Amino acid sequence: GSMSLHWSLSTGCRSLHINEDNGRFLLLAVLIIVYLLCGAAVFSAIERPSELRAHGRWNRTLLNFSDTFNISLQDLSSFLKEYEAAIAAGVRVDALRPRWDFTGAFYFVGTVVSTIGFGMTTPVTVAGKVFLIFYGLLGCAATILFFNLFLERIITLLAVVMKAVRLRRLRTSGLLPPGICQDFAASTLPGWKPSVYHVMLILGLSAIVISCCASAMYTPVEGWAYLDSLYFCFVTFSTIGFGDLVSSQNAAYGYQGLYRLANFIFILTGVCCIYSLFNVISIVIKQVLNWMLEKMSCSCCQHCNKANTFLGRRNAIRPGSRLRRGRFGRTPDSDGPRDSDTEGRRLSGEMISMRDLTGSNKISLAIMQKQLSESANGYPRTVCGSSRQNGFSGGVGALGIMNNRLAETSDSR
Repeated sequence: GSMSLHWSLSTGCRSLHINEDNGRFLLLAVLIIVYLLCGAAVFSAIERPSELRAHGRWNRTLLNFSDTFNISLQDLSSFLKEYEAAIAAGVRVDALRPRWDFTGAFYFVGTVVSTIGFGMTTPVTVAGKVFLIFYGLLGCAATILFFNLFLERIITLLAVVMKAVRLRRLRTSGLLPPGICQDFAASTLPGWKPSVYHVMLILGLSAIVISCCASAMYTPVEGWAYLDSLYFCFVTFSTIGFGDLVSSQNAAYGYQGLYRLANFIFILTGVCCIYSLFNVISIVIKQVLNWMLEKMSCSCCQHCNKANTFLGRRNAIRPGSRLRRGRFGRTPDSDGPRDSDTEGRRLSGEMISMRDLTGSNKISLAIMQKQLSESANGYPRTVCGSSRQNGFSGGVGALGIMNNRLAETSDSR
């Protein structure tokens, strides 16, 4: 009974470590669901009263218009449906730029491949919809690759700059002699990598500066309030793209060419910066998930360790302990063959469990065979145990790019 309990507890602990990635995934899914529920409750409490007031005002407006011009509500509703279809085709009361000339189409494909998708321009023909499916498939994939390459280079650039600043601080504080060359000084910090919190702070400040500068341009040109301009910048840079506010849609602007170029540059740099910031924040979220999993598994591991300690002491051999008689009545001092190798080792008084000894020998033999095989094939694979324990080993996409580039995802942790 005790052996079966030991086996079940040890198996449970092993499965907990093996399924750590799955546990992190499930925990994140639960937290996202809770986050969505909380967000829905907050937005419903904030926006629902305004929606009800807007419905009331609109119903009163319809009734007044119907009574004033002697038009039935049914005819008025039919007219409004036609106007909604016209809006979907790009027709507005105010004069707007053409949607499907070359510059308008270029603006549209930019929102497609960047996954912003404002929605103010959509294809209405069957050929346009079919072409959009294939065009967006390749364009979105290429743009995501561009964002990942941008992330890789911005992380490398920040690491170089922050390392140079660190060396300068060491030199000004007197810890580094002033006559040492830059290459030798850089080699004095071979394992140094920037902290994810410093990178997140720099990217966050950069995103704020870009958004504030872009909002200062949109406010006078588009006629928006400054807070609405900031709202537009976040919705656009994060590729949410609601479409309630869209820049560069009027028929004419003062300095139109310069404004549209600045608009393109702001959107491009803002999207790249926010994309990098989101991925760095995901590293922090993953750290929080690792901490939560560690706390959740602490109690289970404590029970497993207590069980292993108790049962390990029962199986371990202690010097001077009295050994029971064998199955055939022999004592350990009697001549003749012993029952097993375990019986022989018990005479030596080793403080070791045979189960642990056998398991460690099998693991060591498997590791040695794996290393010999990889060395013979000429492509040894480096598997970092510390990064696995840190929860940042491997990874794909942006997580794979940031793996071992930041202090919190480094092998040394």
